[in-house]
Amino acid sequence: MTTISDNTVSPTLLSTMNATKAKGANSTDEAQNRFMTLLVTQMKNQDPLNPMDNAQVTSQLAQLSTVTGIDKLNTTLEALQGNYQSSQSVAATGMIGHGVLVPGSSLSLSAGKSIFGVELAEAADSVEITIRDAAGKAVQTLDLGGQAAGSVPLAWDGTTDAGTHAPDGRYTFDVTAKRGDAKMTALTSLSFGEVKSVSTGSGGVKLNLPNMNPVKLADVRQIL
Repeated sequence: MTTISDNTVSPTLLSTMNATKAKGANSTDEAQNRFMTLLVTQMKNQDPLNPMDNAQVTSQLAQLSTVTGIDKLNTTLEALQGNYQSSQSVAATGMIGHGVLVPGSSLSLSAGKSIFGVELAEAADSVEITIRDAAGKAVQTLDLGGQAAGSVPLAWDGTTDAGTHAPDGRYTFDVTAKRGDAKMTALTSLSFGEVKSVSTGSGGVKLNLPNMNPVKLADVRQIL
């Protein structure tokens, strides 16, 4: 994955902010003009016997300042968001053709080879994997022993508990991890997929993997 470590201001961010500056200024000017028109009209039509005092005028002007500040803040945030999405797109594009582990409980056996994994929030004294066929029948049980916390990539060659070779296709797997006699729940099953393409939209940048729903960059646990 591409790592951005440069602390200098991004040219893309500067150009984006400059491009939106005029639009933001116009929006701010319009808000100020509307506000001042309403304030002047209110002062002209005020009750002579009960005129607005200085505190009321100050409060109105403070509201104008708040509106102006929020408008400028929104413009800056829009520019930052655009720059962040551009950086994510660059990082995601660099992952095309690479295999990744993402949350999921399915695996694909092809030519006697299958990759999957598990993520442990903390170290486990024992980890057991049960691989099941499409009917839910257990075909292979893998005893991994103790494992440290973190992502653990795994491989299955298709060998079953009966010593036969399972046919190519889609399978699922269960993970059972324990610390002492206590069963651990803080774990995540990981499916493997090769990044084929990248898409962007309102949901941000996503990776497209075969036989899976698009996944976010944040969902990638390991790049293989």
